[in-house]
Amino acid sequence: MTDTHIVTAPAYVPGHSLLTDKSVLITAAAGAGIGFAAARRSAEEGCRALMISDIHAGRLEAAVEKLRAETGLKEIYGQVGNVTDEAEVQALIDAAESRLGGVDVLINNAGLGGSRRVADMSDEEWNKVLDITLTGTFRMTRAMLQRMQPRRRGVIVNNASVLGWRAQKEQAHYAAAKAGVMALTRCSALEAAEFGIRINAVAPSIALHDFLRKSAPQALLEQLASREAFGRAAEVWEVANVMMFLASDYASYMTGEVLSVSSQHA
Repeated sequence: MTDTHIVTAPAYVPGHSLLTDKSVLITAAAGAGIGFAAARRSAEEGCRALMISDIHAGRLEAAVEKLRAETGLKEIYGQVGNVTDEAEVQALIDAAESRLGGVDVLINNAGLGGSRRVADMSDEEWNKVLDITLTGTFRMTRAMLQRMQPRRRGVIVNNASVLGWRAQKEQAHYAAAKAGVMALTRCSALEAAEFGIRINAVAPSIALHDFLRKSAPQALLEQLASREAFGRAAEVWEVANVMMFLASDYASYMTGEVLSVSSQHA
């Protein structure tokens, strides 16, 4: 596909007060990926308080300072947390509940990819991707529902992937994990609905950021982007915009849904 077929990204969309007076907790939000974009958008959409989590303490501290400087929101906190460790998950939820005065919105963004053919994949590689991407989302959802259910309100937004639907070589572990996130979203949403809690997910195709560029060959990323309807990868903030919609009251009658942030093709 040539450059003449590429539709450039639109200008950055300003905030529209979608999250006014809401508190937000986001996992894996330090750095330049979708999580950080969602954190920035949450502040720009008027959230009253924000906590981001990551496993890298230094990167987390830098992200908190950057968010405060760029958005003007002072009530931004960081908490080191590993979603594969139940004790750390509980500590993260405890800290967020305390610092934010209760969590209104949880965005489950933590995930791990990689490239390996099934015949060459070790149990360790398979289990690591599933533990972070799927089981980590489950642990955070379980812990958050235990707090949200007594309040009978709250929103959870999960980060899935179009690979939960599509097939791609060397992505069996990641695709299986993301398909699991989709199923977890649908099933947990039915249970949470009894308490007035909504759970939805986004399924991005390809959103370019520094972490992705380091983990995949440039030629492959360009090839994948060229297959999209607009002939380009998404900007991370374009994915975060859909997360903001799902977290907002505009999506009040949506639950158990997985929204594709891409063109929808097999």
